[in-house]
Amino acid sequence: MTDAASLISSNLVWDNHGCMPLRPFDEDFLPQLERYRAAGVNVILLNVGFGEQGIEEHVRVLAHFRHWLSSRTDRYLIIETVEDIERARASGRLAVGFNLEGANGIADQLSMIQFYYDLGVRWMLMAYNRNNRVGGGCQDEDGGLTEFGRKVIDEMGRVGMVACCTHTGYRTAMDVLTYSRKPVIFSHSNPRALHDHPRNITDEMIRACAATDGVVGLNGIGIFLGDNDNSTDTYVRHIDHVVNLVGARHVGIGLDYVFDIEELDDYIRKMKGTFPDGLGYDVGAGLRMVEPERIGEIADRLLAMNYSDEDLTGILGGNFLRVAKAVWRPADPLTAAAAE
Repeated sequence: MTDAASLISSNLVWDNHGCMPLRPFDEDFLPQLERYRAAGVNVILLNVGFGEQGIEEHVRVLAHFRHWLSSRTDRYLIIETVEDIERARASGRLAVGFNLEGANGIADQLSMIQFYYDLGVRWMLMAYNRNNRVGGGCQDEDGGLTEFGRKVIDEMGRVGMVACCTHTGYRTAMDVLTYSRKPVIFSHSNPRALHDHPRNITDEMIRACAATDGVVGLNGIGIFLGDNDNSTDTYVRHIDHVVNLVGARHVGIGLDYVFDIEELDDYIRKMKGTFPDGLGYDVGAGLRMVEPERIGEIADRLLAMNYSDEDLTGILGGNFLRVAKAVWRPADPLTAAAAE
């Protein structure tokens, strides 16, 4: 019988959401990207901005991350094409892409979508807890996808950027899932049926995501898994719920691991509207998370539950790869030939 270690070493492992510090001059934490490689992860999508932050904050962090990674090409490869993922894996490097948590990162400028994509951003949230120009957040009075939001979805589809409805309100998410002609993801969301938090998503939303041939990435944040419960058993229970609902084809990993809790506490203090009282966003409360190093243990538990090798191959990374192939812009033939 296949064991978890063999599965991880022989298959693509993709964590769809990681949170390094968003300080554009601080390199102290960036070496911790090695934790992903040590855990057997081949692909990580790093957040470069979120919530109330605007264009300048996003671009400065993106420039910082790209500069740091580009000077260490022996260990990291910034993703430009789907083919780069296999190139990185074959050479023992970590493939790194980026994401935006909320459309405040583009402000009112549609052309920013192409700009970010060209710099490695591969998915963007519609909203982050609160309403914006695109639509409603999951902790706000959600009025649905706006006219500007439809233009954003159209432009993302043209450019090759994946639309994500994590942190997004129910009505806006359902509008996006209906309107988009491409697969839509929940990059790091958990089922509300298992833990009733407004940040989590309903079974109806999960089914609608699967209907687009999208993927739900399960996050490892304790307050969304349960009562600050980051146990492997609870995380696997959330995976199993989504699999039983829509099938293993529509499940992935998006741990949302935060490397600097002190920085997160600072943001919670500054963004009280985004992180209101009473929902578990407590400064200094000791937020518990599922670490990247636990991916092997998660795979082991799923194998013990009689998940097939095929199911695990998809959950570990194959499902997000399928979405990338369906949405990302194809490689330019001349550029691809030059990279060989």
